[in-house]
Amino acid sequence: MIRIANAPCSWGALEFDLQGKAAGYELVLDEMQRSGYAGTELGDWGFMPTEPGKLKEELKKRELVLLGAFVPVALKDATNHPQGIESALKVARLLAAVEGSSPFIVLADDNGKVPERTRNAGRVTPEMGLSDAEWQVFAEGTEKVADAVKRETGLRLVFHHHCGGYVETPAEIDSLLRLTDPQLVGLCLDTGHYQFGGGDPLTFLQENAGRVWHMHFKDCHPGIAERSRALGWDYFKSVEQGVFCELGKGAVDFPAVKAELERQGFEGWIVVEQDVLPGMGSPYESALRNREYLKSIGFN
Repeated sequence: MIRIANAPCSWGALEFDLQGKAAGYELVLDEMQRSGYAGTELGDWGFMPTEPGKLKEELKKRELVLLGAFVPVALKDATNHPQGIESALKVARLLAAVEGSSPFIVLADDNGKVPERTRNAGRVTPEMGLSDAEWQVFAEGTEKVADAVKRETGLRLVFHHHCGGYVETPAEIDSLLRLTDPQLVGLCLDTGHYQFGGGDPLTFLQENAGRVWHMHFKDCHPGIAERSRALGWDYFKSVEQGVFCELGKGAVDFPAVKAELERQGFEGWIVVEQDVLPGMGSPYESALRNREYLKSIGFN
């Protein structure tokens, strides 16, 4: 059975150092539960309690399941790998203490930190990408983190491709998957980032059955994405302008994605993410509308 969750990023609680103030975790969890979601991801380290007993208590009283946690690591540079492993293990130990071995470590590049990639999110060219040698380092770092997490905690790792990082385009995602062990590293397919990065999420699912272990449902507004490309917006300006719109209002064909997931027998979680900057929009109302949209296409 596929179950539906949401994530703190839909309330503006992001891993980036940005201006503005996001809601506190109590309000986020309250609104998440009231708007009909059954689970959550952890959010940036420190957003929610990091003491297992306290975190378990906060989740239990709202009947929410903890599904995973986003861990950014600048994997291009091998000197960052040891610290990245420790960061992932710190998070994995908390997840394991709260939910056992079921959550995912959602590993990503340290997005938004490389100016050229951040400036050109949604329109990067191959010349802005990694060299063959850098790809080897990046993939080896990914596998090292995955192996360390699995050996110590039993948790599995999925990689989250992301605009504003070195794994954004369909070709870059394919490169990472080709260079990593499919038994050790899965993919968190984010439909909005994949669409904004120049791909079709449905086609990816059809061509990579079994490699997608975790799903983020995010939409991408085609008109705003086109304006971003035409006007040269950076990643954060695109988010501010609403490139990741409410579900059903963008270019992602969610009914077809749902049908393909069911055809493949996917039994994981779908995490709704409507990325907004801190203080932006009306997160609770959007969460309600996103949940109603998913019900309208057959997700109970």
